[in-house]
Amino acid sequence: MSRAPAAAITEAGLTDFYERLADYYGPQCWWPHLDEANPRFEILVGAVLTQHTAWRNVERAIAVLQAAGPLTAETLLAHEDLPELIRQAGPHRVKAQRLVALCEWFINVGGFAGMSAMTTDALCSALRDVRGIGPETADVIALYTADRPRFIADAYAFRIFERLGWWQGKTRRYETLRRQVEACAPEAWQAADYDEIHALIVRHAIAICHKHRPACSECPVSSCCRRIGVALPSG
Repeated sequence: MSRAPAAAITEAGLTDFYERLADYYGPQCWWPHLDEANPRFEILVGAVLTQHTAWRNVERAIAVLQAAGPLTAETLLAHEDLPELIRQAGPHRVKAQRLVALCEWFINVGGFAGMSAMTTDALCSALRDVRGIGPETADVIALYTADRPRFIADAYAFRIFERLGWWQGKTRRYETLRRQVEACAPEAWQAADYDEIHALIVRHAIAICHKHRPACSECPVSSCCRRIGVALPSG
């Protein structure tokens, strides 16, 4: 196992990392959505449904919701069988409770117009006060439905950054990594850049930087990766 010391994230290093992934994978065009009539609200719903489940299960659940009526906060709140409608997205009863809480908050705050009137910090703080909405889900909603520049410090980001040497320590602290990345990101970065780097990180973690046995020989950032925590082949 590599014992190389961790290194600080820098603007140059982050930019190079972003550009290498972008050149290798091409545009990701996130967030994928099924409902052309209500794409932003679908993202709001998807951000909750995707917690602890595969995206294909989220798509199935959203398709069922679409078949049951318009994808709006008012319609979701009117569904007495909401848990059954989202059964394919994992722990359906818990997620139904979270969706209800988020829909009620969304209506009370004045929908997307109300969200747009809030500062980014106020919006993310308000979202975290909603039942079942943690920092990551709040930031996903802020980024993808309100175009707020926010780095998503998810498990994939931690995995890759740990191997690059940009994060150390046994405890993964979401807010700490998010702030570190945003502090050294280029000033010119907009929400679209945070959107794209998050999508690229997810793509890279799934395609090459696997949790076990990463395909380092195929990695577009291998020349600058310290491979911390990666078991290197013997001989």
